[in-house]
Amino acid sequence: MTSLLRHMLIMAALLGLFALVGTGIVAFTQDNTRERIAENERQTLLRSLHALVPPALHDNDLIQDVIVITDQPLLGSRKPVKVFRARMQGQPVAAIVACVAPDGYSGDINLLVAINYEGKILGVRAVTHHETPGLGDYIEIQKSKWIYSFEGHSLADPGDLGWHVIKDGGIFDQFTGATITPRAVVKAVHNSLKYFAAHREQLFSAPSPDPSGDITHGQQR
Repeated sequence: MTSLLRHMLIMAALLGLFALVGTGIVAFTQDNTRERIAENERQTLLRSLHALVPPALHDNDLIQDVIVITDQPLLGSRKPVKVFRARMQGQPVAAIVACVAPDGYSGDINLLVAINYEGKILGVRAVTHHETPGLGDYIEIQKSKWIYSFEGHSLADPGDLGWHVIKDGGIFDQFTGATITPRAVVKAVHNSLKYFAAHREQLFSAPSPDPSGDITHGQQR
């Protein structure tokens, strides 16, 4: 074997070793990062849920006590959406519906709507949206207090006629220069109440998805 061939073989072996070690490092880093990202996402979601249903009102894990449901006309999405359930000593307290307002000015507005067992709104939050900055983004709590205006309302209060923005004869304010966004959110919240009223018992009795992640398990329609 010539010295040149020997040198080439050694270099190839070293390169292979470096590639193997590098692949291992990348895989190890990805595994650790994936776990941290998943935990960060879990904590962010939990903070959002607890802002609507404080820990003092329930003793269960909201993220674990969850079902998925599909009802495009009332929940705004053809895809399954989640419902997080709050309980105290096993008794239903509230449901947090992750619904969609599909007719925002710039597309879907993803919402969390918390409804207590009696059918009253505990709170609403805009999770993600693409509404116009300075106009439609007033649905964010960082920009205005408008989203708090739903708290305490129900299907009967203010009734079907009241569940509109003021411009359409309802009780909810619209934004100056931006009516489409609040109109879409009001409609979505109202529809969530309708769904809850029609399916309350099923929502709290349906089993959570199994740990394998099959989101269709226990799905209600």
